Amino acid sequence: MAAVAGAVAAAMSLAACAPATPSPATADWWTPQHGQSWQVQLSDALDTSVNADIYDVDGVDTAAPALRKLKDTGAHLVCYFNAGGWEEWREDAALFDPPLLGLDLDGWPGERWLDVRQQDELLPLMAARMDACKERGFDAVDPDNVDGYANDSGFALTKQHQLAYIRSLAGLAHERGLGFGLKNAPDLVAELVDDIDFAVNEQCHEYEECAAYAPLLASGKAVVDIEYETTPAQVCPSVPRGMEVLFKPLDLGAERTTC
Repeated sequence: MAAVAGAVAAAMSLAACAPATPSPATADWWTPQHGQSWQVQLSDALDTSVNADIYDVDGVDTAAPALRKLKDTGAHLVCYFNAGGWEEWREDAALFDPPLLGLDLDGWPGERWLDVRQQDELLPLMAARMDACKERGFDAVDPDNVDGYANDSGFALTKQHQLAYIRSLAGLAHERGLGFGLKNAPDLVAELVDDIDFAVNEQCHEYEECAAYAPLLASGKAVVDIEYETTPAQVCPSVPRGMEVLFKPLDLGAERTTC
């Protein structure tokens, strides 16, 4: 992600004070709709043959020719990046000052929680990542790990800290004409309905959390749920109207089953 380091300085003054998200009536960015089909793939070479309207893929590691091929076929692209955790292998890893880095993410070697209270330091870095997403042709963003306050992050994060950070990220995305998705954090959905454009959840059926997405679905916004351990027979009869469910391997490779 060579564009990230060069964009950080330019984004600094803009990102530190992210404006409020415009109302839906004035929104000027793409948002997914109920009934559109999804593919989420975050490992291995991207399989562009999957019959899906929307591809949620890594914003850096996905090859440019594959992205262009999908755009040429009319697919919409969602840019995955880590907004709440530091990853040691990313090209911009050295730009994160040590005080921003907390405890390791359990089960994910090389990743550490970020102190999302430090928005002046973090938002320019996230703005640069979104600039790179926009430049590569993505239509929306899927920022991961925005639930540090509910995990052992090493910081005294509160729900209010997390809400403030997510709203700032949404503002950065919308400034750039990008839709914004909430990743997990189902207990924040009711308070963020007006700020976010869609949601990507992992295992809400397995953990009995799908009801939390009712306000978002009722507002006409899309929700995609990714299940790793449950089966279509267990889940599909009770899928809430408007929710797309994907059954995926834990490494989020190309394999995909839907209801």
